[in-house]
Amino acid sequence: MSNFIIVKKRIKNFKKKIIVNGDKSISIRWVLFASLANGVSQAQNLLMSEDVLAAIKAINKLGIKTNIKKNLCKIYGKNINGYKFKKNITINAQNSGTLGRLILGLLINSPYPIKLIGDKSLSKRDFKRISDPLSKFGSKFKLRNKKNLPLTLYGSNNLKPIKYFENKGSAQCKSSVIFGAMRANGTTYIKAKKSRNHSELLCKHLNLPIKIKTTKNYDLIEVKKVKKIKTLNYKIPSDISSSSFFIVLTALSKNSKILIKNVNINPSRTGIITILKKMGVKIILKNKKIYKGEKISDIQVYSSKSLKSINCPIKLNSSAIDEFLIIFLVAARAKGISYFKDLEELNKKESPRLEWGSKILRKIGIKTITTKNSIKIFGNPNIKVNKKIIIKDNLKDHRVFMTSVIAALTFEGNSVWHIHNKDSIQTSFPNFLDIIKDLKK
Repeated sequence: MSNFIIVKKRIKNFKKKIIVNGDKSISIRWVLFASLANGVSQAQNLLMSEDVLAAIKAINKLGIKTNIKKNLCKIYGKNINGYKFKKNITINAQNSGTLGRLILGLLINSPYPIKLIGDKSLSKRDFKRISDPLSKFGSKFKLRNKKNLPLTLYGSNNLKPIKYFENKGSAQCKSSVIFGAMRANGTTYIKAKKSRNHSELLCKHLNLPIKIKTTKNYDLIEVKKVKKIKTLNYKIPSDISSSSFFIVLTALSKNSKILIKNVNINPSRTGIITILKKMGVKIILKNKKIYKGEKISDIQVYSSKSLKSINCPIKLNSSAIDEFLIIFLVAARAKGISYFKDLEELNKKESPRLEWGSKILRKIGIKTITTKNSIKIFGNPNIKVNKKIIIKDNLKDHRVFMTSVIAALTFEGNSVWHIHNKDSIQTSFPNFLDIIKDLKK
């Protein structure tokens, strides 16, 4: 079976209501928290992607029983110290940076060495940024090239609290340290640059000993040792990152509108909505509610007849970090020059995404000026693409694949797109192409 798709025709106008997959960030965190709980936790609408299934396999290796039937997942937690550590355990995080980094915080008290591995893409990503702070608790790490996977973790039974300054805006690093602090004797103090806060909200919902003080640019977090975690039943909301592809598909299509149901609109994740509104996209949030500390809403989006360029405020970067590739497509169709800066974190994702954003736009015929941490996009509202375009060799980055599909469906002209690594969507959004097919009916 071929692992690429060919797109020849632009999408026609549509008026649809859709539901996208469960939120990946919350799904992985639910698996990890539930594995520590005293008793059985249940989740509906858990994202059944490769990343989340890798998390389930990881806790299975640590002696935690799970049961999945249709849309319901049960995890049989054995309490905060219930992991069954054995000799020669290897955890495979596959493509998931979230799993790979977060679970290390839960393993730092292992009496035996634990090996963490990942796929080709994850093995190129920086794990020194999390092994350094976790080492301060008292554990030790051995990494390939002193920064990459595979790594070996040597745990400690005498974990000391730490003071940690997270200055990159990495929710993964922050969350891993929070998990590590839950095992340390005393109070850990974290000063963290603004980033997504799903872990903190779950801690607060579970009444764990955590205090959070919010300032303009940083969060000040105190975490004490955790003795017990109650069970966590959760109906996982839809993923804003997955929804973003259909927000942009609608904005760039003619005479179309879409309603995306029950989406997590956590303020640390909605930078794309703020940015696109500034660029002239009509987006309305409906039926807002709070669920276990998370903000949930339906998202209504309409076609955009006139798009404006943007000098994107740096303060929005962390809340849109996973969506910039798809935002770049909107900038390509906007009138004027858009400027996005301080985006070095983009090149530390599954693939060097800042480079890929520029590469996709240049293939379309859009001029860009790119540095190691910024991109200027010279928008052209009347751009037509009349050539064959091939997208491949992208380290199986799911967002590069999906962004390319949206570009192929929305840019005018007689182009033929060959987009490789179709199976990459299994990591985050398995039914992406199914929804596309439904919209084309």
